[in-house]
Amino acid sequence: MPELPDITVYVEALERRIAGKTLERVRIKAPFLLRTFDPPIDATFGKEVKEIRRVGKRIAIGLEGELWVVLHLMIAGRLAWKPRGAGLAGKVGLAAFDFASGTLVLTEAGSKRRASLHVLRGEDELRLLDPGGLEPLSATFEQFEAVLRLQNHTLKRSLTDPRLFSGIGNAYSDEILHRARLSPLALSQKLSRPDALRLFAATREVLEEWLERLRAETGDGFPEKVTAFRPGMAVHGRFGEPCPICAAPVQRIRYADNETNYCPRCQTESRILADRSLSRLLKDDWPRHLDEL
Repeated sequence: MPELPDITVYVEALERRIAGKTLERVRIKAPFLLRTFDPPIDATFGKEVKEIRRVGKRIAIGLEGELWVVLHLMIAGRLAWKPRGAGLAGKVGLAAFDFASGTLVLTEAGSKRRASLHVLRGEDELRLLDPGGLEPLSATFEQFEAVLRLQNHTLKRSLTDPRLFSGIGNAYSDEILHRARLSPLALSQKLSRPDALRLFAATREVLEEWLERLRAETGDGFPEKVTAFRPGMAVHGRFGEPCPICAAPVQRIRYADNETNYCPRCQTESRILADRSLSRLLKDDWPRHLDEL
């Protein structure tokens, strides 16, 4: 799922292309995409774009008349900037937003249709879509620590909870915890103050570094190859590969459609964290220490 750095770069690319431009029409190919009925989608036709902003992991396009077009890309949704009037061929094309300067195309790979489009009226309705998480790049340490300790969750769960922190998902939470040298299963309310300070610094460093990388990669173009698995990442998506710090093989915890990646030597004192399914299956054969691998 595109996270804070990816969504921010999308927003900046859209600002260069559609700010001050008129949305001529919206072509929706997949009826499941539109999750609202009032205002109707055609109420946005002919309206000038006044603002584009990030709302958590959503992209909100503000139009004249206090209308908002809000896109949530979910896991497999992506945006592309095409010549005006570009078609929606194939199964992946969901919608097209036509401007005089070009067409913004929304696609979604895979068979699970999770991407969404909302048309809203006014700031109050927009706020209802915002989970309310703290903005990690503008927060003070005191604010960060207070939110972190609100509930006694694992650090992985706390960082990825949109009600606690805005824009952080599976990929960047792995990178943040590796940078902070903290276990993904450490509990937020039991974290020492020095560890909390280290987590705060790592959160800002990782997000800012990747934001600058993606900006440099995109330049004046439009973001392409938006993915949660990038070659420069330390642990996310690198199961079995050597940690760039200590060369220990990166490990994982699988759950549902996601997995957590971590370095046992850097983050868990060489302990191998139990996998909910595989460790139960292997029982005594499950390795509990890096040396047992």
